[in-house]
Amino acid sequence: MARVPTSKSQIGFTGLEVSAQGLGCMGMSAFYGTAKPEPDMINLIHHAINVGVTFLDTSDIYGPKTNEMLLSKMGELKKLVEEGKIKYVGLSEASASTIRRAHVVHPISAVQLEWSLWSRDVEQEIIPTCRELGIGIVAYSPLGRCFFSSGSKIIEKLEDNDYRKNLPRLQPENLKHNNILYERVNELAKKKGCTTSQLALAWVHHQGNDVVPIPGTTKIENLEENIGALSVKLPPEEIAELESIVSADSVKGERHGFGLALHLDSETPPLSSWKH
Repeated sequence: MARVPTSKSQIGFTGLEVSAQGLGCMGMSAFYGTAKPEPDMINLIHHAINVGVTFLDTSDIYGPKTNEMLLSKMGELKKLVEEGKIKYVGLSEASASTIRRAHVVHPISAVQLEWSLWSRDVEQEIIPTCRELGIGIVAYSPLGRCFFSSGSKIIEKLEDNDYRKNLPRLQPENLKHNNILYERVNELAKKKGCTTSQLALAWVHHQGNDVVPIPGTTKIENLEENIGALSVKLPPEEIAELESIVSADSVKGERHGFGLALHLDSETPPLSSWKH
């Protein structure tokens, strides 16, 4: 994860407001189909910085390696190292008990986890643990891996090598049911005069000031649409209505396939089991 210094927004938001939302960079290089043209992605990253985004999310597994190499061509990470600003510790997909154990060893600044209208299991233990310990929350896939941008039509847009084609929630036996949830959210969005993805993203923003969602995109127009979600205000009654439509147990299918699911919300083995 990388934070970069930015200028003031150019599209009606202050840098402070936009900094409450990051940019997920995984889809630029990996997993969501063919890697996108490097010049286009560098242009997108520069655009994000210019409008006030200060949080670019990457990992060495994206590609592998190629995503972090892409971001390094901005030249900003070198500045952060020289300024001594890369010094915080964060975790990703860790269980509540692992977070507690790690926090004792060194204060944890942020925990990255999947949190969206249709991925709410983290609300049971992990979110409360983070808030008890004063740990920031980085919500990845806040649009349900783009499901809330187009519903079941997302399948038609995915390349053959896009791993989302294998997600349980997007399989025919589950997709028809899940699309009904999408359509109900879409109706609410129409009433509010925003897009479905903006409404879903606004719901994540309204979970608290300690939450920074990182919707990923490879297109400038989608980036600006996502930033527009910051202006969508949700009163308590509308939040309750959304949560009644897409409750923790209303979505059909696991969020990942069996292989990857084994590594989610992972539990670190006890110290007594480690080999010295």
